[in-house]
Amino acid sequence: MIAKTDTPSSQADRPQKTPEIGVQTSSGRLSLRKHPRLAKTVVEPEGLQYDAEEIAAHYQRRPLQVLQRIVKVLTPTVAFILGLWWDGKRGASVKNERRHAVNLRRLLTKLGPAYIKIGQALSTRPDLVPPLYLEELTRLQDQLPAFPNEIAYQFIEEELGQHPTAVYTELSPQPIAAASLGQVYKGKLSTGEEVAVKVQRPDLRESITIDLYILRRLAAWAKKKFKRIRSDLVGILDELGDRIFEEMDYIHEGENAERFYELYGQIKDIYVPRIYWEYTNRRVLTMEWINGTKLTQAREIEAQGINARYLIEVGVQCSLRQLLEHGFFHADPHPGNLLATPEGKLAYLDFGMMSEVKPPQRYGLIEAIVHVVNRDFEGLAYDYVKLEFLSPETDLTPIIPAFGKVFADAQGASVADLNIKSITDDLSALMYEYPFRVPPYYALIIRSLVTLEGIAIYIDPNFKVLSEAYPYVAKRLLTDPATELRTSLRDLLFKEGSFRWNRLENLLKNARKNQDYDLSLALDQAVDFLSSERGAFIRDSLVDEMIRSLDALSKNILYNFTYLLRERVGITAINQAPAATDEQQKTLKHIKRIGDILQESRGFDPTQIVTQMAQALVNPGVQRLGQQITSQLLQKAITKMIRELLTAEEYSVSQNNFDQG
Repeated sequence: MIAKTDTPSSQADRPQKTPEIGVQTSSGRLSLRKHPRLAKTVVEPEGLQYDAEEIAAHYQRRPLQVLQRIVKVLTPTVAFILGLWWDGKRGASVKNERRHAVNLRRLLTKLGPAYIKIGQALSTRPDLVPPLYLEELTRLQDQLPAFPNEIAYQFIEEELGQHPTAVYTELSPQPIAAASLGQVYKGKLSTGEEVAVKVQRPDLRESITIDLYILRRLAAWAKKKFKRIRSDLVGILDELGDRIFEEMDYIHEGENAERFYELYGQIKDIYVPRIYWEYTNRRVLTMEWINGTKLTQAREIEAQGINARYLIEVGVQCSLRQLLEHGFFHADPHPGNLLATPEGKLAYLDFGMMSEVKPPQRYGLIEAIVHVVNRDFEGLAYDYVKLEFLSPETDLTPIIPAFGKVFADAQGASVADLNIKSITDDLSALMYEYPFRVPPYYALIIRSLVTLEGIAIYIDPNFKVLSEAYPYVAKRLLTDPATELRTSLRDLLFKEGSFRWNRLENLLKNARKNQDYDLSLALDQAVDFLSSERGAFIRDSLVDEMIRSLDALSKNILYNFTYLLRERVGITAINQAPAATDEQQKTLKHIKRIGDILQESRGFDPTQIVTQMAQALVNPGVQRLGQQITSQLLQKAITKMIRELLTAEEYSVSQNNFDQG
């Protein structure tokens, strides 16, 4: 099976959306979309908008319908729970585990899309769900019951204005996959391209909205009834509602795919399928067909000569760019949406559920990682205030030591040995005890990361997402000019005014592992920053550190020179100059290792570095920096000379007194 990666994938070659005109009506915004193969303009809703108040008003007038739905959900759910309880009481739980797993899958399928989404999330957690249940829940990703072809063909004709046979020269007789919101057919266009045709399920909006209404009412009741619940459960559900409604609009999904391609399609070994806009509308999506293997099918992937673990690493790096760099992220990365292509690329599918992390939140997350590594739990507590987990009025005094207990094992870079699931579990317990509130955006971030980590555990039980993430964070700290990250870099490298060379060494070592790290660029940005007003604090501290290092180096040179002289001449110096202290010796070793790391880093070119240094020398800020170092060195030399002269004079006076005595 071959992925259609031979199709031109540059943005210029990708068909763009058909221009549309928005019209405001009393019932909402409509879009006039002119289909290139139709003689007429079709009027359609521009996009489904989730409106919790409107939904509530709708169902408050229909209490009987709501009651019927509650009974329909509770009846099979209670029956399932009673079955588990009875088998447990009889000691038959293990014997009937497969049957219960099948029943759970069938139950979630019967309850509808909202509950299927819950099952999909659980299907990626082998550390939470027993293997038999995991096996069954995985089938919720793309093996759900299909709806009749007649309905699908009707939707295609309504949305595209033509019968399917007029649009596609070939169309699979049955859907090749059926998911929570739609089903997919394999087709072929008249131009010969193989395509995936996604058609939405009938009555989808009605089944989704009533479940969201009931769950939202339940969340509001629980928040009011149980004072220990401080998280915005209603806000979290509204965020989920926004995402699901966007997912039900295939035009929006196509736009998401295009934007995802623009931001991440150029990352090495990431592949994003193209959208065929002339055959796409709100309930029908036509996109490039991708053949591939689910990431959780590790043996099948390895049999093709593809390194499954490498693809997980690629996925982690892409997720970091999504969450911490551009903020536009795939909120539903379950195994059915991530495929390994035969060419060894990671293909992303299904761009219906996407979300965004705003810049303050992105920088706040990086700052929080730095404070964990730095064991600065006071700074971490303030991070949680900035990230809106804690109100500014919260007393942080008892929370700071509580963070220390959660991250007790996270010393230095060993934080990378922790997994996201263990951290979120510990933080959940902490949030229950103290006045935390979980902002809505956080739920989708955690869902995305935990799901990705779950897939990684399938491939390699010892895989640590944070270990793979730290090189990216190190690269960002060293190269991102943002004020927030420069402050984080300062906090990481300085402690009580003392420069920590071991931290710089660790940062450079980790950053070197990131494929996007370029030493030449990092050096340019470092010089620009240090010579600017914003870099004054780090510059002044570095000057002091360089003075101490040069002093240590000069002591070592002098010590070694006098030692060799004594060896040659055969005399013992009375006032032998002391070698550098143990601390200074350690610093010199760090500097040597840092030099070795720099030489081994991508972008190290002695010729280019000499050129960069020559260009830097004409920089006024660098000249000021050089003058500052020279001035302090001169002051130190003069001070040392005066001190030695005074010492010599005191020795001479005391010697004369001794002779006279």
